[in-house]
Amino acid sequence: MNNLNFEGQNIYVGFDAHLKSWQVTILTDGLNLKTFTMPPKPEVLSEYLHRNYPGATYHSAYEAGFSGLWAHYRLCNLGIHNIVANAADIPGTQKDRLQKEDRRDSRKIANALRSRTLTPIYTPSERTLNDRALIRSRRTLVRDLVRFKLRIKSFLNFYGIQYPEEIKTAAKYWSNLFLDWLTELPIKQESGRKALDMLVYEARYHKKMILDVTRQIKQLSENEIYAKRSKLLRSVPGIALINAMAILTEVEDIHRFPNAERYASFIGLIPMSKSSGEKEKIGQITFRAHDFLRCMFIESAWVAIRMDPALLSAYQKLIKRMEPNNAIIRIAKKLANRTYCVLKYDKPYELGKTDNL
Repeated sequence: MNNLNFEGQNIYVGFDAHLKSWQVTILTDGLNLKTFTMPPKPEVLSEYLHRNYPGATYHSAYEAGFSGLWAHYRLCNLGIHNIVANAADIPGTQKDRLQKEDRRDSRKIANALRSRTLTPIYTPSERTLNDRALIRSRRTLVRDLVRFKLRIKSFLNFYGIQYPEEIKTAAKYWSNLFLDWLTELPIKQESGRKALDMLVYEARYHKKMILDVTRQIKQLSENEIYAKRSKLLRSVPGIALINAMAILTEVEDIHRFPNAERYASFIGLIPMSKSSGEKEKIGQITFRAHDFLRCMFIESAWVAIRMDPALLSAYQKLIKRMEPNNAIIRIAKKLANRTYCVLKYDKPYELGKTDNL
């Protein structure tokens, strides 16, 4: 055992990651060695490989999922060539889909890794991943605030409480004046008063948290890594500070997309298609998408058509032959193309140019 030497050989490791364990399959170029269960620790896997297959070149892969990329970074630091793959892109048979189990999944990943048919996802740097978490946390807080606003509205409607005329404008924007009115609103029963107070407290708390995280994002945008590119993106109509930072942290490197169409595909702003022989069918928007960016671009498109004459002209032509909601998706794709161009060519967008995107 002390004379083992696998120098010049490749070891392929596919593992199905779970919270309490990893199901691991180990292969060589010509053999299926073993499948076993181990603790979810990269250091344990590295030590096992170095002890049993010393001198080999180690390759590993796992599915992107709840566990994120921490295992990927650790495995790479330990000298293992690791990739992370989208579960939908791992080759498999119908039998694999109908008889899904952890051992079968790990073998499927290892076989695809060995045959070099496994397409890895893009893995950002650890810094970008942490900056991305800040942007996403703001999105989560905004969603939570919307939920509490809806609960307060439901409470008022349930008890037939109407807004006075002088507070309607403040209620529309959920200003502090409106929240103060809710706090002072007379309610007969003490229990009802406490129930409303809790909802108002949560709304105030989330408003404060959103303000704090927005300030942190603004500070982050002034960092030399983001300052120039953020300014370029904000030259595009409909793209504000938060949107610009979301694009930069989610995409990281625009040059990983060879063209604007691949960039739009990554976001999820292209239609599904199905062709056979002479027949070709173009379907609805693809279900595979980056949900955060797709929603952001569609929301921004409604703003952009009011600011950019070229986009407004394109939108008016589109709504003559399709529903407005379908037309705005086309505009969102054009907006995405603009962000791609300003980042790739390092030039700000010029408002009013003829739309060729």
